[in-house]
Amino acid sequence: MAQAAFSVRMDENLKKQFEALCNDFGMNMTTAFTIFAKAVVRERVIPFPITAEPNYNEVTRQAIADVNAGKNLSRRFSSYAEMKAELDAEIDAEEFDA
Repeated sequence: MAQAAFSVRMDENLKKQFEALCNDFGMNMTTAFTIFAKAVVRERVIPFPITAEPNYNEVTRQAIADVNAGKNLSRRFSSYAEMKAELDAEIDAEEFDA
């Protein structure tokens, strides 16, 4: 099988830490990256979660801030049925006004 080379740029301190850990595992960084690549290809998934902060619009960000601050909240409901009935009534009223 033909071999291909590639280079990776990373923080020097991170590289040193990674290299030391690989040495503790009894392998070099090339072997570690190869194991990672084979696992990704075989499983067709990155083997750890990769997330980012959601990109909410200003209205949603304000609503989240309000909820976290306990502001601008509707009243509490004793059941789902009670909440649904109120929401349905609001929808019916909006359709009647339209």
